[in-house]
Amino acid sequence: MKSFLDRNFLLKGSVAERLYYDYAADMPIIDYHCHLPPDQIAGNIHFKNLTDIWLKGDHYKWRALRANGVNEDYITGSKSDWEKFEKWAETVPYTLRNPLYHWTHLELQRYFDIDKLLSPKTAREIYDECTQKLQTPEYRVQNIITKMNVEVICTTDDPIDNLEHHQKISESNWKVKVYPAFRPDRAMNAGDAKALNEYINQLESVSNTTIVDYAGYLTALKKRHDYFAANNCSVSDHGLEHLYAEDYTEQEIKKIFDKIRLGKDLQPIEVLKFKSAMLYEFALMDHEKGWVQQFHIGALRNNNARAFRETGPDTGYDSIGDFSQGLALSKFLNRLDNTNQLAKTIIYNLNPADNELIATMAGNFNDGTVAGKIQFGSAWWFLDQKEGMTKQLNTLSSMGLVSKQVGMLTDSRSFLSYPRHEYFRRLLCNLFGEDIENGELPNDIEWTGKIIRDICYHNARDYFKFKM
Repeated sequence: MKSFLDRNFLLKGSVAERLYYDYAADMPIIDYHCHLPPDQIAGNIHFKNLTDIWLKGDHYKWRALRANGVNEDYITGSKSDWEKFEKWAETVPYTLRNPLYHWTHLELQRYFDIDKLLSPKTAREIYDECTQKLQTPEYRVQNIITKMNVEVICTTDDPIDNLEHHQKISESNWKVKVYPAFRPDRAMNAGDAKALNEYINQLESVSNTTIVDYAGYLTALKKRHDYFAANNCSVSDHGLEHLYAEDYTEQEIKKIFDKIRLGKDLQPIEVLKFKSAMLYEFALMDHEKGWVQQFHIGALRNNNARAFRETGPDTGYDSIGDFSQGLALSKFLNRLDNTNQLAKTIIYNLNPADNELIATMAGNFNDGTVAGKIQFGSAWWFLDQKEGMTKQLNTLSSMGLVSKQVGMLTDSRSFLSYPRHEYFRRLLCNLFGEDIENGELPNDIEWTGKIIRDICYHNARDYFKFKM
């Protein structure tokens, strides 16, 4: 019987072990999509205690706490940091077979050199030891990131952000590169005309552009796109239920925009047409600059209206949605490809029922100009766990070239999430290792090791071409 979380965790056999230790373990991390707050990176802050760095903002843990019957006061409420941690320590033993059990103990090991299991018996000791370490220079934010061998980070930033924190990081001597990603979701939120109008007013101010019509709106957004590019941005990102690809005319969109500015609510079809137009315009901007565009599709957000009123968005009340994906995705990509204006594209899928759909759709639009131009992105959100990662890798292997995948990303708000890259790499090496052990792949460790290194690092480096 193997010990829990031992040196060869997730590695079944000597070939998998060799692939991991000789080819994967020491590769740098390019974290090309995450939600880390750039102000905390720029400020190189200390976190005051383990709850502060580990539980605040982590809706994965919040969902588990609620499922375990913990009152909201101990999650997002007014209880002390120690009381909140105590409830987490009570919950962890009940997370067996949930990825949180693995991640919790990986993070304690990798960051704090603690190999004890978290439980009510060990809670006080672990909390105090970690909190004490967090006060030392070694545990300032930038050192935490450096400790994980991170080379590049891309945050998620609204077009109206002034990027002052990215500028501060860029001007420092820190070796890790932190780049913004252009996330214009609010700019196409036509379902809430009041909120969109307020956003347009903010955009007017930051872009120094008077926005009286749709053309002016596009001009202002293009200015922000240019501003992001001038601040070393080369990726965009969109969080969507599904791609928007309704037919529309420019005249229709102009009229819809006028209705928005008048504060009038739109008809459902008008909302879809406006979102379709905006998504297309953003894709053209990305192609013009040679950016990589990323689409996160399939999330059904804010399902619990009461909880949304009380705690707001991104607090653990989202789920997998069952949206129809194929037709609109095909139509959107085809329109861009038909005029040779399709940028490098990564599609992250949240519903595992759509894995094969996404993998085969990506293959329709590879054109030989770039290896893996259209990517079926790594397992995302609810799927970035053992089964989800394995399914995504197997689907891509069967229907595309997993050898050209651009690897893993954290997609996290936590500075302690980088062991997810290790988790992915161990599973990746185990898949190849088991196939070699079973005689399903040749016993060519050197070539297979090259493929492993490419997936872990080189493919992302070559695909994104970040300034290093």
